[in-house]
Amino acid sequence: MPAPLPPFTAETAAQKARMAEDAWNSRDPERVALAYTEDSRWRNRAEFITGRAEIVAFLRRKWTRELDYRLIKEVWSFAGDRIAVRFAYEWHDDGSHWFRSYGNENWEFDGGGLMRRRLASINDLPIAESQRKFRWPPGRRPDDHPGLSELGL
Repeated sequence: MPAPLPPFTAETAAQKARMAEDAWNSRDPERVALAYTEDSRWRNRAEFITGRAEIVAFLRRKWTRELDYRLIKEVWSFAGDRIAVRFAYEWHDDGSHWFRSYGNENWEFDGGGLMRRRLASINDLPIAESQRKFRWPPGRRPDDHPGLSELGL
């Protein structure tokens, strides 16, 4: 399926969010980086990142620290070449302390459907392993797994 291009509709914004979720759940930094322009600019928490090489380096660091990562994204709003999503992901550190990280992202795309800007605000909530809600095998979230709204998140 070709990548959805702006201007986005409800359907294509949802497709774009799911494609991003699937890529991030692969935990493959090179694969993820291909969805961004060569000069893409990010703000992730308090870190500022520019370009694919920095994106790959950031994601390698992230997934070395955030183990057993599982992510769900949901479209919050869209217009023209922009999409706002909310997300949650679960992970644990090397001491087996579990977290659920909640956040919002604002995305802006070029005409070819590559993301040129990503602004992310994220908060981490410590959780017990028994409180986990994202228990699918590593990789893509199964189609029948509930999304954020269905999980009450």
